[in-house]
Amino acid sequence: MRYRKIPSETIRRLPIYLRALMFSKDLGKERISSRDLAEFVGVNSWQIRKDFSYFGGFGTPGVGYNIEKLSVQIKRILKLDVVKRAALVGVGNLGSAVLAYPGFKMFGFNIAAAFDNNPKKIGRKINNIAIENISKISTLKKRGINIAIITVPRDAAQSTAEALLKAGVKGILNFSPCYITVPRKVKVITIDIAMDLARLPYYMPAC
Repeated sequence: MRYRKIPSETIRRLPIYLRALMFSKDLGKERISSRDLAEFVGVNSWQIRKDFSYFGGFGTPGVGYNIEKLSVQIKRILKLDVVKRAALVGVGNLGSAVLAYPGFKMFGFNIAAAFDNNPKKIGRKINNIAIENISKISTLKKRGINIAIITVPRDAAQSTAEALLKAGVKGILNFSPCYITVPRKVKVITIDIAMDLARLPYYMPAC
């Protein structure tokens, strides 16, 4: 399914809407209005309607959105309507926490492989995932894995990304605190927790 150029901020909000819909469904709700959805995720209701307008009309005026149908439509837009298998590289403190995090399953992600270069870690299991030697990254394409999560030290991030690209990876979630260079056809999303935390005091009232 292809759409005209969509603002990146709209795409960023879609998983937030999807999570809210899942929570609402767990509460036993079948329908939700744009106002209620807006209160749930902390945006204006007009913003939600504008975001959805890029993909066609989803709701019914005065009735709201069918939660099940809207969830299916958002998953289809985000290409989450099939299980996505991912690999993690770097099983240190952060990597171990990521492997143990249960939230990925909510969006249909399955971390199916984990790699490290530390002989003491290879063979261990975290969340039923056996840690493999980093040299086996080359097997990812054969295993149908084209998404990767990087949690290696900064000085190893670029070489790790290059090894992943050779293995057929097309999307990378980068937790290493640095910028990595990849071809334009490969999507990289970088999350730097410390940098985001460093922005927080600016918005806080002075003591």
